[in-house]
Formats: sequence, C-alpha cells, structure tokens
Amino acid sequence: MASEDITKLAESLAKTTVGGGQLSFKGQSLKLNTAEDAEEVIKQIEEFDGLEALRLEGNTVGVEAAKVIAKALEKKSELKRCHWSDMFTGRLRSEIPPALISLGDALIAAGAQLVELDLSDNAFGPDGVRGFEALLKSPACYTLQELKLNNCGMGIGGGKILAAALKECHRKSSAQGKPLALKIFVAGRNRLENDGATALAEAFGIIGTLEEVHMPQNGINHPGITALAQAFAINPLLKVINLNDNTFTEKGAVAMADTLKALRQIEVINFGDCLVRSKGAVAIADAVKEGLHKLKELNLSFCEIKRDAALTVAEAIEDKTELEKLDLNGNCLGEEVCEQLHEILEGFNMASVLGSLSDDEGEEDDDEEEEEDEDEEEEEEEEQQQLKERGAEEQESLTPKKIIDSQASTPVPSPPVDVATFLAFPSPEKLLRLGPKCSVLIAQQTDTSDVEKVVTTLLRISSVFKDEAPVKTAVHETTDALMKKAFSSATFNSDAFISNLLVHMGLLKSEEKIKTVPSLYGILMTLNHMVQQDYFPKSLAPVLSAFALDSCGQYETLSWFGKTGVC
Repeated sequence: MASEDITKLAESLAKTTVGGGQLSFKGQSLKLNTAEDAEEVIKQIEEFDGLEALRLEGNTVGVEAAKVIAKALEKKSELKRCHWSDMFTGRLRSEIPPALISLGDALIAAGAQLVELDLSDNAFGPDGVRGFEALLKSPACYTLQELKLNNCGMGIGGGKILAAALKECHRKSSAQGKPLALKIFVAGRNRLENDGATALAEAFGIIGTLEEVHMPQNGINHPGITALAQAFAINPLLKVINLNDNTFTEKGAVAMADTLKALRQIEVINFGDCLVRSKGAVAIADAVKEGLHKLKELNLSFCEIKRDAALTVAEAIEDKTELEKLDLNGNCLGEEVCEQLHEILEGFNMASVLGSLSDDEGEEDDDEEEEEDEDEEEEEEEEQQQLKERGAEEQESLTPKKIIDSQASTPVPSPPVDVATFLAFPSPEKLLRLGPKCSVLIAQQTDTSDVEKVVTTLLRISSVFKDEAPVKTAVHETTDALMKKAFSSATFNSDAFISNLLVHMGLLKSEEKIKTVPSLYGILMTLNHMVQQDYFPKSLAPVLSAFALDSCGQYETLSWFGKTGVC
C-alpha cells in the first residue's frame, strides 16, 4: 500500500465517529480492496467494546477486505444494526455475493441478534440475495425488525429468494417460541413485478407484524397489488404503505381499498403515480371516509383522477383531524375543480393540507380515453408477462458458477408448505401438501383459548373445501382435530365461538366492522360434518337453527341440518 494511500486512509479514519455503541465510517469513500487496506478499520472494530451499530455506507469493500472485516466481527455478539448501504461502489457484481457471505457468516458465528439490516443502494441483483440468504435464515435474524433493500435490482428471482428466506426465518424462529416480528420492510426500485411482489406478499401474510412497507417503482400491476393487499389485511399494525409508481388500475385500487377498511393504524398512504384512476380513487375515498382516523398523509398524485372522483376524495377527509397532507397534483381536474377543492377544504378548515396542483393536466372531456387506456394496459401487461417469462431464465443465468456453488446457481425449489403458509394463503393443494399430519399440526399450533383464532382457523380450513375425496377428507380431519381440542378445553367459550362464527359468516351483526367470508359453501359443508361428531355440543344446535336456516337451503347435501330441522 503506497504511503500516500496510507496517509489518505488515516485522514479518513480520523473522521470516524463513535458514540452510543455505534462505530461509523459513513461517507468516507474508503477503498478497501485488500486485507492491508482494511487494517485500520479492523483495528477500530476490534478495539470497540460493546459495538451495537456499524456504519459502512459510502465506501467500497472488496472480497479480501470483507473477509478480514468479517473476522473482526466474529467476536462482536452485541452487534444489532448493520448500516451497509452503498458499500460496493465500483465493484463487479461478481464480487458482492462472496463479500456478503463472509460478513453474514461472521454475524452468525458471533451469535449476533440483529434488529436492523440495511443493504440498500448495492446493485447486487438476484445473485446478491444469495449472498445474505443464509444470514436471513439464521438465528442472527430471528430478532430482525427492519430490513432495507432499496434500489438493489433484485428482480423477480431475487424477490422469490428473499421471500423464501423470510418464511424460513419465521418458521425457525416460531419453533423456538419467538417468531420473527419484522416491522419495517423497504424494497423500492427492485423490478420485483407481479411474481416477486406476490412471493413477498405470501411472506408478509405469514409474518403479520409489519408497520411500514415501502415498495415503490417495482413494475407491479394489479395481480401483484391484489396479493399485497390481501397480505396487508393480515398485518393490523400497518402505519405506512408506500407503493408509489406501480400500476394499480381499478382492480388493484379496489382490492387495496377493501384492505384499508380493515386497518386501524394507517398514517401514510402513498399511491402516487399508481394509475388508480377515478373508480379506484372513489373506492379509496370510501375507505378513508369509513375509518383511518390516524391518517396523516394521502398521496394520489398523477393517477389520472378526474373531477368528480377528486371531489369525492376531498369530501372523504372531513373528519381526519390528524391529516397533514393531501396530494392530488398531476391529475385531470381543470382550473374550476382545483378551485372547488380549495373551497371544500376551506369549509373543513383544512385548506393548508392540500398540496400544490401546479402540474394538473386539465379537465378531460373524452370519457372514452379511460377505456382506451384500459385496453392499452392489458396489452402492456401481456407484453410484460412475455418479457418476464423470457427474463426468468436470464436472471437465473446471472450467477457466475465460480462465485456461488452449484446448489446456489440452480433454480429455487418451491419451499415446503408449513401451517403458517397454509393459514395465510389457504388452498386445497397447500392443505394436502402439509401431509398426513396436517390435522395434528394445525391443532397444535392454534391457541384454542382464543376464540377469534379458532374461528379464523376454522374458516381458513373450510374455505378450501371441495367435494373431492382427498380434499374433503383432509378438511374433515383437520376440522375434527381443531374443534375436538377446542370443545374439550375447560377455558373454551362455546357460546362466544358460535356468536363469533356467525358474525364472520355474515349471519349476525356486529358493532365492529368485520370482513365476512365471500362464500358460505365451504363453512356450511364443514359445519354439516362437524355437528354430527361426538365432540360437538348438541346444545348449540338451536343457535345454528335460528341463524343458518336462510343460508343452507340452496345446498341439498347438508344432510344433518335437514334431518334435525336446522335447515
């Protein structure tokens, strides 16, 4: 290492900040290629007692330097936060995975329990996800609360690998009694598209603890948006949803609006540049009007929203006392409607929350434009699907064989289905893939002292009912194991169970807004079996008789109900 390089490195390291358990080399433009280059960094890491946070942003770390830094980290068991964004500037993409593997292995060896992992702005592509896949699955990430992977170019393949790793982490951590409780997820500008987003949605549905999700600019269309919406509904603590610059259209917007009605903690909604259009905007406005009392920011800018829909959005925020910003810029309103928006908000004493309308596109008179755009969008999605299918093989081929072993360069196998996966996104296939012990597994993992959980689990099981022998048998056996355990428990409130079940079936009204099952077929067929079993308290039959009469007449195969007068 040249003397002038050593001098420059020493000057940079003099700027290193230390405090509160944090060692920061942020923004020092260090070029750490070899073990010798990293000597001073290693020294500071080794001499830092109680290291809890390490900032390496704004530097560039090579493979050899990463190995020796990793060696120093093997003794840092108290490390909780890794701020490692933008730390591979100028590196070949082939250098990043082995560097990440070294650093990840060190954290595992140290017995660290991470709270935050930030690898944003490292253009590692799907290969790079392989580099920290083992870390995500390890005990070091069982405690992870914040995962930030913005602008990494993961693509569909990387998104799927990431989703599988998160599900595996949740499965392993749950087995140890402390499930992964991820709060913040950031993955903007990653070209995830529908398949990547759908894979991550399945992981989100299993995790269930998210508070912030940031996934802007990912080329996601309504199938992926709908999958995310379904997953968000199972994350009741969500405060921030940022899906800016994806493509909702009406289908995605309506699905997301339905989810928003079920969420109580939402503070920020950023659907700007998402093409929600007028019908989607009205659906979102309805969700806002019905609840979301903690809402602070609503961004529907550049969404091709027209006059009436924009006015509906404005009227929906009347009682949102926490609202700080409403962004409707870049839509198709016209000067008159812009003035009307100001007047409406002034009437609510909320004029200050309306953002600039300087980029308004002006009022459109041709209603046929929206239909034409829908046709164009469908064609665009078909083209994107073709590109995606062609690109899947290309993405898989990006991993150089000399960097990652042959196992890592093969396509990702479908992860085994576990109970959490089935309950988050139930399907007949997933129930059967749980195997012959599915009934025991689901019963074991359901807290039968919690009536709401028992009802939810029963509805998920019954939703996959089919009049086909394997599926029908699996549903019946799983129902029997769950309900036999519940009814035999001294702490189980049978009356509360029936009441709660009827509410979810839409047969009994509730003071709270409860989302009812879309179809009664599965649950009625399951009840028909359940009430004939010895474990079912016959005293509950009159209650079912009073409420289920109108619902099961259309199903001729409900034999028990027919015989007993319940139907």
